[in-house]
Amino acid sequence: MYDEKKIWKVGESLRTLWEIFYVSLKLGCTSFGGPTAHLGYFQQEYVQKRKWLSAQDYSQLVILSQFLPGPASSQVGMGIGLLRGGLLGSVLSFLGFTLPSVLLLMVFAYFSMYTELKMDWIHGLKLVAVAIVAQAIFDMSKKLLSTKLHGLIAIMALIIVLLWVHPLAQITAILLAACIGFQRIKKSNERNAPLAIHMPISKSTGIALLSLFLILLFGLPIMSTLWNHEWVTMLEKFYLAGALVFGGGHVVLPLLEAQFVQSGQMSTADFLAGYGMTQAVPGPLFTFAAYIGMAIAGVPGAIIAILAIFLPAFLLVIGALPFWFSLSRNIRLKGAMSGANAAVVGILVAAFIHPIVTQTIQNGLDIVFVAVFLWCLMRWKMPPYLLVLLGIVVGIVCYT
Repeated sequence: MYDEKKIWKVGESLRTLWEIFYVSLKLGCTSFGGPTAHLGYFQQEYVQKRKWLSAQDYSQLVILSQFLPGPASSQVGMGIGLLRGGLLGSVLSFLGFTLPSVLLLMVFAYFSMYTELKMDWIHGLKLVAVAIVAQAIFDMSKKLLSTKLHGLIAIMALIIVLLWVHPLAQITAILLAACIGFQRIKKSNERNAPLAIHMPISKSTGIALLSLFLILLFGLPIMSTLWNHEWVTMLEKFYLAGALVFGGGHVVLPLLEAQFVQSGQMSTADFLAGYGMTQAVPGPLFTFAAYIGMAIAGVPGAIIAILAIFLPAFLLVIGALPFWFSLSRNIRLKGAMSGANAAVVGILVAAFIHPIVTQTIQNGLDIVFVAVFLWCLMRWKMPPYLLVLLGIVVGIVCYT
C-alpha cells in the first residue's frame, strides 16, 4: 500500500528544491552590480519577500561570508539554500545563481575572436543596482541599528573600510564591532530576535567538509606536481584561487592574471576582454573562471574551472554554518553578534559609496534615473526583475 504521508513529504521536498533553484536562477539573471548589489537583491528576495530567514540571521550569514575567503554573495546564497533545503538545496542555489553568467561568458569566449560587442547599454543596469543597494541598506538599518550605540558602530565600520583600502579591512571592522558589542550591549532586543533556525546538517558533517577543504588545499598542488596534466593543473590553480583570496572577485583578478597570462596560456587582451564582459553580466564575478576555462580548454575547461573556483567556498561556508549559528545562539555572544550586525550595515554603506556610486554615477541624468528606480522600488513595490527590464530599456534608449 502507498504511504500517502510519505508521498506528500517527498512532493513537498521536491517543490521546495524547485523553488530554491527557480528563485536563485531568477536572481542569477537579474543581479547586476557586483557582490554588494547581490546582497541587496538577496535581502529583498529572501528576507523581505519570501521571509525564508530573519534580517538578523541573514546578517549573520553576511558576516560569516566576510570572514571566509571566496565569493561573498555566492556563499550567502549557498547558506540560504542549505537552511531551506539541505545540502541539495545549497547546490541548487549555487547552480541557479551562477548558471546564467557562466553560459553567457562561455558563449562570449567562443565568439570573442570573431566580433566585438558594444555594451554601453549595461550602464542602465548599473543604475538599477545602485537603487537596489540603497533600498537594502535602508531596510537593514531599520532592523539592525536599534540604538545609538549600534549607529556609532556602523559609522566606525564605514570609516575603517573607506579609509583603509585592504582585503582585511572588513574583517577588522567586524571584529572590533563584535568586541564592542560583547562589552557594551548587554542583551539583544527581543522584538528583533532571530527566528529559530533548523540546521539540516550535523557538526560532524561540518567537520568532514572543512577537513576535505584542507585535504584539497594541500593535496592538489602535490597531485599537480606528480601528474602533469592540463586538467589537473587547471583544477589546482582555480581551487587555490577560490581558497586563498579574500575580498571578492576583484581581488582574484591579479592571481588569475599571474596564473594564466604570465604563464602564456592566454593573452593580456583576451584576459581583459573577458574580465570586462564579466562586469557586464549578472551573477558573481568568480564566474570569470568560466571564460578562462573556455578560452583555454573549451567546454570541459569551463566546467572544471567553475567547479574548482567555487568548491572551496561551498566546503567552507557549509562546513562552518553548524558551528556559526550554534555560537550565535549563545546568550553571552548575542551582544557581540548584535555589534557585528551593525558593522555589516556600515560596510554595506562603504561599498555603496565606493565603488558602486563613484564608478556608476557620472552626471545629473544618472542621479535622476536612480531616484526614479528607487521610487519604483519603495513606493510602487516594483519587483526587481521588472526593474531590471526597465534598466535595460533606459540603457538602450539613453546610453547607446
